[in-house]
Amino acid sequence: MSSTQKIINSFYLQDELNPDIWDSPDDAKSAKLKKEIRERLLKVAQIYIDYLDTDFFVHDIIFIGSLVGYNWSEFSDFDIHILYDSNEFEGEVELHKELFRLKKTVFNAAHDIRIKGFETELYAQDINEPEESAGSYSILNDEWIRIPEKNSFKIDKKILKQKAQQWMDIIDGVLENAEDEDLEDAISLVKKYREKLRKYRTCGLKKEGEFSYENLVFKFLRRNGYINKLENFKNEIADKKLSLEQENFE
Repeated sequence: MSSTQKIINSFYLQDELNPDIWDSPDDAKSAKLKKEIRERLLKVAQIYIDYLDTDFFVHDIIFIGSLVGYNWSEFSDFDIHILYDSNEFEGEVELHKELFRLKKTVFNAAHDIRIKGFETELYAQDINEPEESAGSYSILNDEWIRIPEKNSFKIDKKILKQKAQQWMDIIDGVLENAEDEDLEDAISLVKKYREKLRKYRTCGLKKEGEFSYENLVFKFLRRNGYINKLENFKNEIADKKLSLEQENFE
């Protein structure tokens, strides 16, 4: 099976929630996060909160994403969000949002915490921002916030492949063009298209939910490495353009 087909197959729904993570996985309404999983996630979340090194009230610690629903696969991860209220940072809202975004990138890159074989991804989320996951579970309160439903859906593989290929071509083109720009313009160009891709996904989530083609394309690009390709390029281009070749004095 090709890697493309493997990724597409990962979008199809499972018969039950992941049995390694949930008690009573065959019935989402009565399912509970396994005790040892919840305790470990709370410890990981506390490490991340300490790492943020910012005084704020934690409104909740929530678990979202495919492992909280029926569309889990080998590509899934523990998507853990620390909820805070940006209104606490009056006058410095954007400053703290950018700080949290940067710390998220550094923390997740520096740690490889795996639970039942799945990676963990941590993020500080403003409670004033919409959250579009099909399922949501409060790790702090050990209860469902939003119970996932097993809604049937169909994927037109041809359309998904075409849309994903369009974005892959765009990313390849952006990175190729950035090579010829000066450092500031190159970084600006990459940021521009990262933001375009983020808005593309957000639009799909708002319009058609978790199974929109926009969200599936984003997940496809993350699973085939193209998101990392775009994310890592900024550092690579900065290193390259700031380096000086060693002079040969012989």
